[in-house]
Amino acid sequence: MNPEDISKLMQQVRDGDILPDEACQRLRSLPFEDLGFAKVDHHRALRRGFPETVLAEPKTPAQVARIMQALADRSDLIIASRASAEHFAAVSEAIPEAVYHEEARIIRVGEMPPIDETRAPVAVVTAGTSDIPVAEEAAVTAELAACPVERIYDVGVAGIHRLLGHAEQLQQAGAIVVAAGMEGALASVVGGLVDAPVIAVPTSVGYGAAFEGLAALLGMLNSCASGVVVVNIDNGFGAGRFASMVCRRR
Repeated sequence: MNPEDISKLMQQVRDGDILPDEACQRLRSLPFEDLGFAKVDHHRALRRGFPETVLAEPKTPAQVARIMQALADRSDLIIASRASAEHFAAVSEAIPEAVYHEEARIIRVGEMPPIDETRAPVAVVTAGTSDIPVAEEAAVTAELAACPVERIYDVGVAGIHRLLGHAEQLQQAGAIVVAAGMEGALASVVGGLVDAPVIAVPTSVGYGAAFEGLAALLGMLNSCASGVVVVNIDNGFGAGRFASMVCRRR
């Protein structure tokens, strides 16, 4: 439930279209609904301006489907992150209109919001092709917040001329998400080229000493470029959400 829904409900009560008892029934699940194994937060969009996001990965397909169904009963747009094909199969059985953004591993129920072209775009950049799944999670998340998104993929420091060919595009962005594995150097390079905030996402891409993203995480935390912040390993959702909040206020 979002502010527009509550305002509409109150107007319907005022106009006599809905009885107060019926309005109370609709608001009954605020701020959450207890499913026993999960407490579903129907108040999230009202507080945060973005719907509750179900982290699917540790949950069973049946649990994800039940939570998504409870959310869909009261929300126009809901999403699940880190969702597998098995999660999607269970959700789509319960909610046939569900959509699977396969590369981003995001399940969506509801229409994509119209892009707000008045905002500066979120640029989503990857060091390599292997980083694209994490980058897509960030990109789709930002698009779900109505932000324009520009994707700039496979421009890592092993061939820096590929990045420099996008310098003007980067300088026009309102926020930049950089997904990189290995040593994670790309975030510092991008941070030195732009005046926009850079959200660095270390990915778990790399050989043994990359320690499943730990090397990139430490490299990004030690960035010499100012204006670079770092999210957790493979946390494309957190990066995309933060970037959308930045662009909304610029």
